Order: sequence, then structure tokens, then C-alpha cells
Amino acid sequence: MDVRSRFHQLAWGLPWLLFQLFPLADLVSEPRPVGVRIVAGVGLVVFTVAYLVAFARAFARGCAPAYRELALVAVLGVGLAVSLGTAWAGLMIYVSAAIAVTLPERWVWPAVLAATAVCTGVVAADDLLGDVFILPVMCVLTAFALRGTRYLVSVNAELLEARDELARSAVAEERLRFARDLHDLLGHSLSLIALKSELAGRLAERDPARARAEMTDVETAARRALAEVREAVSGYRQVGCALALAEARAALSAAGMTLRAPSPVPELPDPVDAVLGWVVREAATNALRHSGARTVTVELRLTDGQTELTVTDDGRGPGGAPGAGLAGLEERLAGVGGRLATGSGPGGGFRLTARVPLTVPADRVGAP
Repeated sequence: MDVRSRFHQLAWGLPWLLFQLFPLADLVSEPRPVGVRIVAGVGLVVFTVAYLVAFARAFARGCAPAYRELALVAVLGVGLAVSLGTAWAGLMIYVSAAIAVTLPERWVWPAVLAATAVCTGVVAADDLLGDVFILPVMCVLTAFALRGTRYLVSVNAELLEARDELARSAVAEERLRFARDLHDLLGHSLSLIALKSELAGRLAERDPARARAEMTDVETAARRALAEVREAVSGYRQVGCALALAEARAALSAAGMTLRAPSPVPELPDPVDAVLGWVVREAATNALRHSGARTVTVELRLTDGQTELTVTDDGRGPGGAPGAGLAGLEERLAGVGGRLATGSGPGGGFRLTARVPLTVPADRVGAP
């Protein structure tokens, strides 16, 4: 797991650390024995670490609930609040937060109410309930907020899994379609080739002229089958601009990047659509590997018989000589009469612009 993912998980718990200003101020200002200060300080540090671990595991996909860390948070929170008074009662807000993101639904609210009761009792024991009544209320409100957050995170995870499953299903269906197409294309041709080859073998000695004619038919059928397979494979390999944008959106989203792209994509001639699909793929790959960007923007303009596709990111910008991917992209664009330009974006980052004529010469259709 990378550092960014770990930080995102901990970020759910970090804002609540502001409530530790009160116990820290109490630890510094109240006249207590040194031993008590040391024990309270160590307890607060352990409490905070356990709390953050519980949050990190609660919002990480595939992690088991942090029940041990939650138990440690609860024991230390209650112990410190009861022993040291109202300034430490705010720790019960952390306990409520950890409960809300860790325990199953049926146990959350009894545990939160118990934490709220402890907080209320500590504040009431110091006769400050009227002054800091907000602390027990915050225990309940925090639990409500984090239960909602936890629900949204779980729903989002389910949506991501559903999207991945749909993508896998689409790939499987496309493979089945391609298999059916090949079967339909080759089944008849290969059967014909087999029959005529067998017939030519039987005629080879008694009627050589007829055998040669049959073998000529075999050659013709084989060439026709080869051309059909090449046509099917060529169509199968082509990825249009719209599909490439959908694939790029999924890949960039998984890496924490945002893709801004036109929707829907205007209808384009097949050769132009195919080559722009390769442009989008290469630009998305470069953004994932090299840019460190947070946002990738795709713009598509049709002007004066020309298509212009621009991909801009807000990352580190150009670095070194162009790689093999961009060189291959230039060759593809040149094959349909297009050209490629790369450089820095207007606000930094990297910009890639592909210009392709809408009318591709017939001798260039199907160029790699």
C-alpha cells in the first residue's frame, strides 16, 4: 500500500485530533505530580495511536475490524477521563468515533450511549454539566456523522466492485463475440478447404487436371479466409475514442486522478476514431506513469475538416526526451495524415495535441 493511500485512510481520523488541545493544556497547566503527568502523557500518546490505527483499518478495503485497538481506545479513554476530570472528558468523543467506524450496526448505539454516559458523568462530577454540555452531545453527533461516512464509503466500494465486474463481463462478452465471429468466418471456409483437398487427393492420379482445379479452389478459399480473419482481427483491435476515454477514466480514477472529458464524443470516421483512441490511451498511460497529476483534461474540437484532440495534465510537465510510446504515436498519426505536438501546458504540466484530417486518403486507411 502506497503512502498516499495510507494518508487518505488516516485523514478520516485526523480532524478530530483538535479536541486533544484540552487534555494537552490541562496536562501542562494543572499542578500534578510528575509521575501522573508522565503516565497521562504516555496514555494519551498510546490512545491517539490506537485511535488512528482503528480509523486506518476501518476505511481500508479488505482489513479486519480493529477490535483490539478499539478496546485499547475505550479503556484508556475511560480511564483518563474518569481519573483526570472534565478537560479529558473530550476523549470520549474519540471513543464514540472509533466505535462508530469499527463495531457492527447492532452494537454501535449501545456502545456510543455508554461512552456518552461516561462523558456526562465526568462533567457532572465536576459540576460543569451546564457549561460544557456540548461534550456529551458531540459524542452522539460524531457517531452519527461517522456512521454516515462509513456507509458512504462502503457503498462507494461496492460501486467500484460492481464497475470492475461489469468491465470483466464486457471483456468476457467481447471474447465470446470474437470467438463466434471466427467460428462463423472459418467454419465454412475450412470445411470447404478440407473437402476439396480430400477430393483433389483422390483425383490426383486418375484426373490430374480436375485435381489441379480443385487445388486452385482450395488456394482461393484459403486466401479468402485469411482476408476475412485479418479484417475481423483489425476491427477487433480497434479501440475508438469513446471507449478509450472510458478505459482512461477507470484507470485514472483508480490512481486517484480525475479525468475531464467531452461527453458524448462526436461521431468520427473510423480511421480517425481509431487513431484518436490510441492517442487517449498513450496520454493516459503517460499521466499514470510519469506525471504525478491530479487532473487530466481532454478537449476535442472539429474545425475546418480537421479533428484536434488535446490532453493536458497538471503534473510535473515534460521530462527528458520523448519515449517510445510517443514515437509510435507519431507514426500512427502520420499514417493517417495527422501530426503530434507535445510540450508544457498553459499552467504547467504536460500537454499533448493530435491533429488529424477528417478525410483520410484511401491509401492510408488501415495504416498502423
